[in-house]
Amino acid sequence: MSTGKRPGASIADSSLLNVDGISLRFGGLKALSNVGFSVRSGELFSVIGPNGAGKTSLLNCISGRYSPQEGRIAFDGQDITRLKPNKRAAAGIGRTFQNLALFHHMSVLDNIMVGRHHLLKNNLFTGAIYWIGGAQKEELEHRKAVEDVIDFLEIQHVRKATAGTLSYGLRKRVELARAVALQPKLILLDEPMAGMNLEEKEDMARYIVDLNEEWGMTIIMIEHDMGVVMDISHRVMVLDFGRKIAEGLPAEVLANPNVRKAYLGEEDLVVEDGPVLQAVSA
Repeated sequence: MSTGKRPGASIADSSLLNVDGISLRFGGLKALSNVGFSVRSGELFSVIGPNGAGKTSLLNCISGRYSPQEGRIAFDGQDITRLKPNKRAAAGIGRTFQNLALFHHMSVLDNIMVGRHHLLKNNLFTGAIYWIGGAQKEELEHRKAVEDVIDFLEIQHVRKATAGTLSYGLRKRVELARAVALQPKLILLDEPMAGMNLEEKEDMARYIVDLNEEWGMTIIMIEHDMGVVMDISHRVMVLDFGRKIAEGLPAEVLANPNVRKAYLGEEDLVVEDGPVLQAVSA
């Protein structure tokens, strides 16, 4: 297993995202405490930690669902700390959710089209997607972009199906497709492999690596499968009780005694290659 910097992606020297000392409180509960880090363009950056460590709260601050009481967030050179979620999406931040957020009554195609709403010039989204005469050229452009995403994620066979009728693994793939359709500079993945069987995990890990390497997307990923995290990430950050306790190359984080103790509760952590890792590395 590789626990160093994964080759293949083109990583820029400059930071795309800078999170500077953010703190988030809910009443007396401190979800995040002075968390700071940066992500360079082209990186696959993973965030790990035990349940309740603040990982999803961190993504919510980056995407705009939560506003930190302290600190600053800058994206692509712009201060977005107080920017609304739709403005952050328009700036190029895409997102998937731990709990699926699809429109279950809509088709797969229409769900993915929702991901392009900020790109539509003719206000074609009104609860569903309607195509009008003056937007025929735009229709073709957006449909082509969506079909490219559908082909990439290999969901052609369910493109007309209602999202709510799909298996859990396919619904996770549709949600990823919707985030990719945004054409984001940065995509936030909240436990993209949670609840999947082995075959679905293999596919998802491969798609994530290809999005990073072939599509050039910068990715921040929360994932509990330590083997996958250590194998496909360029860098890893660890949160515990809302505080950053480690950050660095996967091998460095894996060897950190604070991570072993706080995250795993034991000193002798072993991460073995499994079928998912072997499939991704093949």
